[in-house]
Amino acid sequence: MNRSYFHLHLVSDSTGETLLAVSRAVAAQYEGISAIEHVYPLVRSQTQLERALSAIGAEPGIVLYTLVNEELAGELERVCAAESMPVLSVLDPVVNLFQSYLGTETIARPGAQHTLNAEYFKRIDAMNYTLAHDDGQTGTDLGAADVILVGVSRTSKTPTAIYLANRGIKTANVPLVPGLPLPESLGGMKNPLVVGLVASPDRIVQIRQNRLLSLNANDDSAYVDRDAVAAEIAESRKLCARYDWPVIDVTRRSIEETAAAIMELLGAHRLKLVDL
Repeated sequence: MNRSYFHLHLVSDSTGETLLAVSRAVAAQYEGISAIEHVYPLVRSQTQLERALSAIGAEPGIVLYTLVNEELAGELERVCAAESMPVLSVLDPVVNLFQSYLGTETIARPGAQHTLNAEYFKRIDAMNYTLAHDDGQTGTDLGAADVILVGVSRTSKTPTAIYLANRGIKTANVPLVPGLPLPESLGGMKNPLVVGLVASPDRIVQIRQNRLLSLNANDDSAYVDRDAVAAEIAESRKLCARYDWPVIDVTRRSIEETAAAIMELLGAHRLKLVDL
């Protein structure tokens, strides 16, 4: 199928993360069409806006923005209107809704959501812990985790753990490798939620083969043999059943979907701990 492309300009007085998240969620609904993203972060002065406008004028397309400075926002709107380019403030509808309900004005401070508060430092702490406990690097201190992911190679343990850490959830991941024992403390864990990640043998084999190709590595027959992989997954399911760990099949799930399912399990797990 031939793909068509369009230019998407994202102008922000902060990091641009909000615009990226919203635009990608919408763009994903259009099959066969891809956005060429142009991101202009930290636009907080007339000079910075002019640079962005120059680039936008060179490659016209859709313009989305989050600018709390009314003068800058107005200038952007005027230029886009003059060039017949569609332009939209992504936050305005939400801000207006909040304002009508709360009955108070906004503080109009760029990047206010990135204030260095307790939640921010919680995320940093979670990220440091998760990186230190990636792929079984550190078998100690697993009890300090919020979540421990277990699974055979190529079940998306690391990216899922990083995603959870970015939500402030300390996450360790432990690989299930044939012939290698698990950390002794893992079976008796009570406070951390232990979750098994599995996928179909065909999917695992495909990912492993691509991994070997990217590394220019020799074909390890056991590593990519479908029967051997199926046996690995069957053993991982048995292990999870033995310890009553919930299992998530990631074959057709995105990282975000897997993380959302884990966060739901974590909420229920924490409520259960409170009741004990």
